[in-house]
Amino acid sequence: MPKVTFKSPLAEVAVDVPPGTTLLDAAEKGEAQVGHSCGGVCGCSTCHVWVRKGLDSLSEQRDDEMDRLDMGFDVRPYSRLSCQTEVGGEDVTVEITEESLVAFMDENPAIRRKLESEGRWPLKK
Repeated sequence: MPKVTFKSPLAEVAVDVPPGTTLLDAAEKGEAQVGHSCGGVCGCSTCHVWVRKGLDSLSEQRDDEMDRLDMGFDVRPYSRLSCQTEVGGEDVTVEITEESLVAFMDENPAIRRKLESEGRWPLKK
């Protein structure tokens, strides 16, 4: 099974998933902090991630994903929406964007409050 590694300024999480699993489902399985305000239906861009390794092994980008990414922040050639991107047969390394991390914190106030009390949120620039 391929391993998906999620990296952010707060944590690094790795999870083994079968091919065909979306990056968002992998993030939820590994409890990585990927936001998804629309619930993972390609209705927003909050699950925007940067694929640092394994980009060519992922599912092809469809038009609706490209259209939605146009609304994202700091979109790069290796940007993908985790809700639309399926893992292939290779290991993948993903960096969680600030956009996605902020959305995750907005969706999870208890986690945000805990990190605030520890001085780990908001991130220092």
